[in-house]
Order: sequence, then C-alpha cells, then structure tokens
Amino acid sequence: MQWADTYISGVGAFLPRTVVSVEKAVAKGWYPAEEAELHNLGGTAVAGDVPAPEMALHAAQSALKRSGRAPADLDLLLYASTWHQGPDGWPPHSYLQRHLVGGDVLATEIRQGCNGMFIALELAAGYLHAAPGRQAALLVASDNYGTPLMDRWRMGPGYIGGDAASALVLTKDGGFARLMSVCTTTVAEAEELHRGSEPLFPPGVTVGRRMSFAARNEQFRQQVMPKGEATAALFNIQRALMEVVERALDESGIEARDLARVAFMNYSEEIVEQRCMAVLDLPMSRSTWDYGRAIGHCGASDQVLSLDHLLMTGQLGPGDHMLMLGTGPGVTVSGAVIKIIDTPQWA
Repeated sequence: MQWADTYISGVGAFLPRTVVSVEKAVAKGWYPAEEAELHNLGGTAVAGDVPAPEMALHAAQSALKRSGRAPADLDLLLYASTWHQGPDGWPPHSYLQRHLVGGDVLATEIRQGCNGMFIALELAAGYLHAAPGRQAALLVASDNYGTPLMDRWRMGPGYIGGDAASALVLTKDGGFARLMSVCTTTVAEAEELHRGSEPLFPPGVTVGRRMSFAARNEQFRQQVMPKGEATAALFNIQRALMEVVERALDESGIEARDLARVAFMNYSEEIVEQRCMAVLDLPMSRSTWDYGRAIGHCGASDQVLSLDHLLMTGQLGPGDHMLMLGTGPGVTVSGAVIKIIDTPQWA
C-alpha cells in the first residue's frame, strides 16, 4: 500500500560483540564443509545468554534517542519475533513497556516470522493515520536462537541463524526517510513448506522436538506434496515476490534501476542473487549481501539492520531509494520502499 506523510525518524540496532566464523564452525563440526563452500557465508552473530527482550530494549532505546522523541510521544509498540522470547505465556513487549515506554502505549507482539517488520510497518502506518492525534509508533524485532531446540548452523537451507535486535520509529510529522510503499501477499498453497509433515498437536516445543526449517522443507518436497504440486508452489512464491516488487516500485513511482540499494534476507550468495537481484536485473553490488553474510539471518531484523549499517557507513544519502524485501512462513512475501530525505545527524 502507498502511504503519504509516513516517515522513519529513528533506527536502532543491537548486534552482539561475538561473531563466530564459518571456518570455526566447520572446524568444530557444527557446520558442514560442503555447505560452507556452496553458500559462501562468513559467520554469524551469537548473543550467548543475553535475552531477546533485553536486546530489543537496547535497540529500541537507540531508535528513540535518534528520533529525538520521548517514550511519552509514542502511540503504538509492535514487537516482532520468530523464536521463543522468555517464559511461555509471557508477552515480551511488556518488558519494553515496563522499562521504556510505559503502560499507556498500546502494545502487542507480531508472530509473522521473518516478515514481522513488514507487517509491523503496514499495521503501524494504518494505526497512525486512523486518528489525527496519533503521531509515532515504535517497531521492534529481536531473537536469540542459542537454545537447546534450535541449531543455528542447520536452521534452514542456505542460511545460518544470527542473534540481533532492530527498531524503527515511524512518524507522521517528518523524519530522515519516507516510507513510500509497503506490500505483502501470501502464497497460501505453500503453507506446508515450513510445516512439513510435523503434526499440529502436540506442538513440537512442548515435547522437546528440535526445530529445523531445513528438515521441513525437505519433507515438503519429498513427502507432503506430489512433486509437481510442490514445484508449482515454489514457483508461485517466486512469482509472488516479483509481483510484490513491481507493486512496491509502481506505488513509489520508480523503477528497479532507480534503487540505490536492496536489502533481502541474509541468505547465501546464490539465493540472494537468483531470487532477488536477478529479478531486479541489478548487480550484487547494490545488495546488502556482503554485510549480511557476516552476521547471519537475524529473524525479522535483517532489513532494518542493513538500513542502519548503510546509514552509519554513509552508503545511503538524500534522494536514494532503498528496497527491503523478504519472505516468511505462511508463505508470506513482503516488500517496502523507503526514500532517504536527509542524512540523520547520528549517521
């Protein structure tokens, strides 16, 4: 959807100091040597025992400070996550309410997988424009995959799980960037891709079952659907991605060649090139793969972490357009275009 007068006034990022290299992971037997050679990934950020909500708090504090707003100015808090955040039954956004924004801010968690921040952008923009008095929303994403039921090195095909948090402050009255468009669609016939043949009940986590999207993807291809149908569903995902890109660019009034940078998910070199940059007919030099390969696939934070990195390293400037693109279980496909208006002081 196209949005008028919707801006980003602050960005925050939290990355752990510890980065484990692929070379070390191969030597330790955590990561297959053939995978390392095939995917050309560099390493991943590892948070140790730092809880995801604590990382989220750091990213949110940074985004608010950079935006120049006080917590009391916020009208909405959306917390996106892909993995367990703390005690089951406890909402992680309440941690930020207690330690940062207070209890008067409407807050909720978004469980939309790796596309959580895109959904948060759509919901927050709609919420702010639904009432004249609403001015600002805080969007946060955070995950720590270092848990017994998750093997970050074998999480999924072509990526390694990274720990991180990110945050955005969305406003109606100006910022350093304008949200031009954000679009999402769902390829419902591919719903089983991330479920595989795993039973719906009892939920795997309640019986100690390890989570592996790589295993579920393989089940989907080999067991769940006849081969022809599975191939068609995977083709439809790529077609949906192309359609989302076309819609977002059209609503933004630009063409692919006008994009200064493209942030896809922090996947392998061949996936980023084939699924994303080739679709746009753009060189890999305009992607954020070089940055993403070093920190891993950080759940719903990949694209915002890339935005923060590009701003802090001076690789985006006034007039530049950036496309953020991603997919998530469901299967959802999302895209967003932002236009840099000014160079923020903190960059």
